[in-house]
Amino acid sequence: MRIARAVRSDAEGEEGRALFERIGAFLVDQRLAPTPTNYAFAHRLFTEPDDALARAVELITERGVRITPRDIQTLTDDHAADSDQPSPAQLKAQTEGLVARTQMQVEGFADMVTAMRAETADFGRDLVASAEAISTGEDAPHAVDDVVRITAAMLDRIRVAEDKLESTTREANELREKLEEARDNARRDPLTQLPNRRAFEEAFAAQEAAGGQMCIAVCDIDHFKSVNDRFGHAVGDRVLRVIADALSQCCRGHLVTRYGGEEFAILFTNVPLDKARAVLEFARGTVQAKRYKLRDNDAPLGEITFSAGLTPVEPGEMHQTAFHRADRLLYLAKHEGRNQVKTGSASYSEFSRGMA
Repeated sequence: MRIARAVRSDAEGEEGRALFERIGAFLVDQRLAPTPTNYAFAHRLFTEPDDALARAVELITERGVRITPRDIQTLTDDHAADSDQPSPAQLKAQTEGLVARTQMQVEGFADMVTAMRAETADFGRDLVASAEAISTGEDAPHAVDDVVRITAAMLDRIRVAEDKLESTTREANELREKLEEARDNARRDPLTQLPNRRAFEEAFAAQEAAGGQMCIAVCDIDHFKSVNDRFGHAVGDRVLRVIADALSQCCRGHLVTRYGGEEFAILFTNVPLDKARAVLEFARGTVQAKRYKLRDNDAPLGEITFSAGLTPVEPGEMHQTAFHRADRLLYLAKHEGRNQVKTGSASYSEFSRGMA
């Protein structure tokens, strides 16, 4: 037994030393300090090579790009968030489960109220009978005892009901919070944390019902496919987050959503078209002015820009109609050189001639 343990210990020691050497070589190659954070990051890469984090690092480094401490923090946060982010099917199942629990709780409330009403009626009949017995003098001592007994039973039942009501109310509050969280998750893009297409459509409907001026902008990152092809999807995801942050900051006070892929939709409310355009132009210039670089040698990633179509929403107009018009204006902006904002309320036939 001692020999077996010694052999196993030696084998484990060799594996540990080999892993340690691989981690050390990785840190040296990436020019990373041997800090606990960096070591833990590298340890995960080598012990979980099929993990999404390891694949993301491989995409970044396959072209000679080195990982920086900031990349480590971003990647760790992103993949921790991704692992916690439920899929659409999971979100649906969770929501359905919460709805079912809520329905059961409502039914429980109803059952509790029905039972209390029945018991109250019984208590009332017994009290009336005891009161009549006391007033007529028939077996008065026993009637008084009955009143005391009935009153004590009522008090005990009230205390039980209060405890159950308190517990049920607490559970109802927890369910309400979970339902609100599930509702929010169903309307939020997990990568950029922006509201999604569903949230955009609901906000449009709510604003239409409330009245007031609206404009819709559709924005699309220029040459985004080439970013993914040249540098990998991990870099592409970071570009999406950068654009999302820039649009959110520059268009503060208006709804910025990730509509799908590299496309963003913005709902401007209670501002005229020229004001919405000025805000969008500022956002476009902010994105263009940023300098995106590869980490190891500061080699430029290349200019990142976006094109946009912006249109006012006509009174009573469906959001699909206005969105389609903004999308055609976006296409016109792409056709005429990209990195620009096209505005207008013209019909498709009026501005589509510009693309002929």
